[in-house]
This record gives sequence, structure tokens and C-alpha cells, in this order.
Amino acid sequence: MNILILGSGGREHCMAWKMRQSPLCHELYIAPGNAGTALEGINWAVDPNDFPAVKNLVLEKNIGLVLVGPEEPLVRGIEDFFQQDTELQHIPVVGPSAEGARLEGSKAFAKAFMQEFGIPTAGYREFTAETLEDGLAYLTTQQPPFVLKADGLAAGKGVLILDAVDEAQAELRSMLGGKFGAASSTVVIEQFLSGIEFSVFALTDGHNYQILPVAKDYKRIGEGDTGLNTGGMGAISPLPFVDADLMAKVEERIIKPTIQGIATRGIRYRGFVFFGLIKVGNDPLVIEYNCRMGDPETEVVLPRTTNDLVALSMSLFDGQLSHHAIQEDHRAAATVVLVSGGYPGDYEKGQAISGLDLVEGSLIFHAGSKQAGAGIVTNGGRVLAITSYGATFPEALNTSNQNATRIEYEGKYFRSDLGFDLK
Repeated sequence: MNILILGSGGREHCMAWKMRQSPLCHELYIAPGNAGTALEGINWAVDPNDFPAVKNLVLEKNIGLVLVGPEEPLVRGIEDFFQQDTELQHIPVVGPSAEGARLEGSKAFAKAFMQEFGIPTAGYREFTAETLEDGLAYLTTQQPPFVLKADGLAAGKGVLILDAVDEAQAELRSMLGGKFGAASSTVVIEQFLSGIEFSVFALTDGHNYQILPVAKDYKRIGEGDTGLNTGGMGAISPLPFVDADLMAKVEERIIKPTIQGIATRGIRYRGFVFFGLIKVGNDPLVIEYNCRMGDPETEVVLPRTTNDLVALSMSLFDGQLSHHAIQEDHRAAATVVLVSGGYPGDYEKGQAISGLDLVEGSLIFHAGSKQAGAGIVTNGGRVLAITSYGATFPEALNTSNQNATRIEYEGKYFRSDLGFDLK
């Protein structure tokens, strides 16, 4: 069949790489894609949020399966757009309805969902501009650090962790005053949880589910988890601290009631659920949901998943998901992300990339890159993701780090200390 992947990051390149391996995949299109996805299929200059343009592409290319990579088109309702269009409704879309995507698109919605279905998470209160004074007073009753979350999508910048109550109050005023636009018209103030974070992914048809390999990503720009948050500086899978006992708790206390809650509410959900978790003591709690695969976690999770991704995706629509047990590669995988100088702040684009031909023993997934004549240049904050296998994660990381030094472009930066907290 002909397949369309929506998106342009490292996640989408990895998905394209994985789907291209399937004998079920005939033509593969990526919209808009990047310099790396062009190696796996055909890039098409269509904005994933321009639903009529996506429709035209799907009909023109006789697409039989659509995989939605990023969250924004899901939150905007692309799955509903297909369902409501008589020319499109027969085409499977891997991704939830807009109602299901609210698990990521609205922190308040997700918190209320967890509360309703008894899913362990941090205590919270939500506030709007009308209840600003209540929010300011509430902060004085809480212990630092203070966690403030914009309710909506804020390009990964809507979560603030602050140590001083006056600073937290000032930020609450700013957020409710429009700091993140409509995304912070409601702000969730959440109890701070101390522990180690990890990511669990499930594929669901809204009733059944299969659990993918566990991973951990590193969001801070600086060594030792310092500095500003980013979209992700790298990832590791599997994790030494996530044992069978912890995963049993995750499944019983978090995954099962989440999928049961989706079914109870009658939410149409055929796609990935990302559980952003934290281990506090010996117990897992939910920090957040995402309605799609994470990035850069995808770049270690899919390489460690030996199943046919096209067959897995189609099983969401033919009632066969329960027959597709996830098969994991026994090796560890580690991804190191190369970013542009200045990221996550201002950075330059258009820097020539060299050394890709010198990489040995790693997979290269492009994120912020584009073709420029005969060469490839930077085109984003996160530029490349280097994924390697190893008998252990330190071995895999060593290979990725070695190859990270072989690639060059002006302003290149990467963290060489990933996994420091796992040894």
C-alpha cells in the first residue's frame, strides 16, 4: 500500500525508516519531511496542519494509511477531519480523535481524566485570569519548588519549575496575562514530585493495547541536566531501574485504567499513548500524557522493536492488535542529538553539514536538516539524532558519542554525558 507520514523531525525519519522495511509498504510519502526522510521515501511540501492540502495529497497518491507524527494536527482534529469526509473516512489514520488528543492538548483535561479513573499523579489545582488572586494565595500554601503548567500546547516551553514563591507568583501573573497566548489561559499548579523520570509507550485501538520498549530522554541542554529545557537531547532504552516489578505496577495502575477510561468515555483512539512517568520511591506516577510517540525516544524505541510497523498500525483497524505481541531487540540503544548553537534560544539555519559519510556503526535520523544543492544544511534547533546499538547502554552511547564527533557544522553541540544518572 501507499503510506503517508505527517511531520518533519527525527521521529518521522525513524518512522519512515521503520515502515520502509515492511513488505506491505509500496510507496512512502512524508509531508513535509526533511533531508533524511528523502532517503526513505518521497517528501511532499504539505503542511500537516493544512487538512485540505493533506486530503488532496492522500487522494492524488492513493494513500492507504496515514501515520501522524506530531501532536498539533492531532489536537487540531485531523483524525476527525478524515472521519467526517466521505472521500477519506475509509482511510486508516494512526492517531486519536481531537477528544483523545486532549490528553496532551489540555493539562487540566488530563488531570481530571486521571482523577476520574484513579490514575496516580501529582496533586494539582487549575486557575484562570478570573481566579488569579486565588492562585496567588494558593502558592503561598505550597512548598517549593513550584510547578506551573500552561494548559495547552506551548511548543515545549509551557512548564516552569520555580524555587521562590514571589517568582512563582510573578510567572502565574505573566502566564495568565498571555505569556504563552491561549495555551496559558488556564494554568495548572502541580505538586512537585522528586524521583527519576522515564517514558512508556503503548499502541492502542481504544480497547486493547500493546506496550512498546521503555525509554528515558534527557531534556536539559547542559551536562548533568542543567540549563534550559529542550525538545530532547537524547534517549536510552532499556533502563536498568525499570524492572519487571515496576512495569507490572505501571501496567496495572496506569496503562490499564487509562485505556479503560478511554473506552468508558467512548473516545475514538487508535494510535500511540505516551506515558511520561516518574518513579517516586518504588511507585510510578504520571507526569503527563502525550497523544503520539515522543522525540527523541522514538529513535531508540522503534529500533528496539522488531515488529513490522505497518502491520502493527493496520492491526489497530482490523481488530488484530491483541495478536501482535511486541518483540524487542535484546540489545540496548542510545540516541545522541546534535543541536544548533544557541538552541533552545535563537540559532542560525543553513550551516553546511559534513562528515555524515564518516559515521560507522550508527543510524542517523535527520531532524532539522534540508537538502541544499548537492549538500545538506541545518534547518532547525535539533539537527540530527545518532542512534547506536550495544550490549549495554554505555557501549551504545560510546558509539553514538564517537560518531557525534565525526559530524561537523558551525555551532554543533551535543551532550556527551547521557545516562550519567543510570550508572
